[in-house]
Amino acid sequence: MAGSVGRNLWSFSLYPAAGEGGGSLSVRRQVVPSGRAPNVKRAREEAARRARAKIRRYGAANRLNRLGTLTYRGEGCHDPRRLRTDLARFFRELREGLDAGAFPYVWVPQWHPGGHGLHAHFAVGRFVPRGLIERSWGQGFVHIKLLGELPVGSGELAEARLAARYLAGYAGRDLGDERRLGGLHRYEVAQGFQPDKILCYGGSAEDVIERASGVMGSEPEQVWLSSSVEGWRGPPACWCAWAG
Repeated sequence: MAGSVGRNLWSFSLYPAAGEGGGSLSVRRQVVPSGRAPNVKRAREEAARRARAKIRRYGAANRLNRLGTLTYRGEGCHDPRRLRTDLARFFRELREGLDAGAFPYVWVPQWHPGGHGLHAHFAVGRFVPRGLIERSWGQGFVHIKLLGELPVGSGELAEARLAARYLAGYAGRDLGDERRLGGLHRYEVAQGFQPDKILCYGGSAEDVIERASGVMGSEPEQVWLSSSVEGWRGPPACWCAWAG
């Protein structure tokens, strides 16, 4: 834990391996009065926002810079539970084929817009032979590529951030889609590879950003402040990203 506790307390969650972090001014959480219906749409949007942030940090921290797609042949798969069973088997067979034990990955389901059921997008951080991917999936077509459409010298962190943004975008779609079964997550990751978090505290956004920069050893490459957004309705907030 970095920093000291002040009266106007800002907290900042820093994920050094992912090269990013965000924070806000602590405020009391409002309790919905009894008899008042919760805002379902807003709850869905908040769940999607949290999912996008977790995917982004996980992918960046583990340098998941290879993006793939898995599809079904024929009429496709229309059962979200079957998709998860098939994907669990797919990654298990990848591990056995690579003979490398556990490795980090993330996948996100998506309903095909043409009505052909589900397919999955995934990211890994190591080379996997295409033949092994095809044999391990065995359900239809596969595609995988290393993301390289970036400026020369961008490095693995920038590549992983791009892949994570793609996956995070898929996780935020179809908010009201009735085909999403209750209790099923928007995404799945390999367990044991979650990025470590460091909490920084201070009296202002500038204070916590300075403390986080001290941990990172440099100034952030990107800084976002809610004060720059007209009509911002949430508590004061900030977000930063550091170069790899």
